Amino acid sequence: MAWIALISAGIFEVFGVMGLNMMARRNMKGLIWIILGFGCSFTLLKIAMETLPLGMSYAIWTGIGTVGAALIGMVFYGESKSAIRLFFMTLIVVSVIGLKLVV
Repeated sequence: MAWIALISAGIFEVFGVMGLNMMARRNMKGLIWIILGFGCSFTLLKIAMETLPLGMSYAIWTGIGTVGAALIGMVFYGESKSAIRLFFMTLIVVSVIGLKLVV
């Protein structure tokens, strides 16, 4: 259950970031995305951290949020899809997996 909550928290963080981007583009619907996205994200992160270690939980949560937001930017907002950017996103994923393996 904790793992499902943690992964869901990371996904909801991406929704919150998408809301921030909407607000930056003067779309007021973004406020709803921010409130729901970050509200659900923090609630699920809290649930996950009742069982899972803090450092690992936070790393996985931010990793999902970082990579997810970068992918959304590339797919929907025309952000760079350069090989070096993809390399560093892969490095984030590998680092989070490595952290899980050593905890």
